Amino acid sequence: MTISEITPFIGAELTGVTYEDLERPELFDQLVDNLRRRELVVVRGVELTPKQQITLARRLGRPVPFLLREYRHPEFEEIMISSNEVRNNKPVGVARVGNFWHQDSSYIADPAPYTMLHGVNVPSTSGHTLYASAVDVYERLPEEWKRKIAGRNALATVNKRLRIGKEHVGLSVAEFRALIDIEHPKVEHPLVREDPFTGRPYLYGSPEYLDSVVGFDANENAAFFAIVDELVQDPEHVYTHRWTPNDLVIWKTATTYHCATAVEPGVGRTVHRVSIQSGD
Repeated sequence: MTISEITPFIGAELTGVTYEDLERPELFDQLVDNLRRRELVVVRGVELTPKQQITLARRLGRPVPFLLREYRHPEFEEIMISSNEVRNNKPVGVARVGNFWHQDSSYIADPAPYTMLHGVNVPSTSGHTLYASAVDVYERLPEEWKRKIAGRNALATVNKRLRIGKEHVGLSVAEFRALIDIEHPKVEHPLVREDPFTGRPYLYGSPEYLDSVVGFDANENAAFFAIVDELVQDPEHVYTHRWTPNDLVIWKTATTYHCATAVEPGVGRTVHRVSIQSGD
């Protein structure tokens, strides 16, 4: 087994590891240590059954059943199937998810602290996942903006990305927005947080999941969102994970921005996702 840093700003990669290796407490402890310090861990080419993936997830915390039942694994409700494949004229999973920069579930009051993906059927030429560190983003934020957001909260919302379902047919735009506010009320989070493991400050909030910064006017919000987008998407500070078969990728949801890229036409892609609540 070898462990190496992926970039200076995010990520550690483990190679030459099997599931049986990960069952050893001392090796799994190394994985967790790297996850806490480096925000993101990639275990290359580790073959896992769905049951084994859940077993590993339980060693980090409590796997949470995916909200939408139709996209849950048929045997393990904690696994969400992200897939563009179709079998027997039926979608295998949800085909288009996470294709914008975000921190997982930051629009709810108490997001799960870890996300785990396992590459079941992954192309190497497309369908990559992009990652950036919220610690690194905060460090590169101009001092003027650090002063402006110090001690401030922000309102988070899912309304920019909520999908229109069959149950919304016939609603006016105003009615749909009112329903969103009822079913998915905005939540307030501190905009700058401190990582409990490293003590480093990080920016908590992505423009696609933010409504506004409390106390900012419209112009200040627009300017702040623009600088955050620029910093998060800076190619020099983005890690592009090009999937290889059976890759296992785990990240800290609060400190890791990420974005799924498109899959080229005619190519199948399936990954198994587990959201993990804190076990502390």
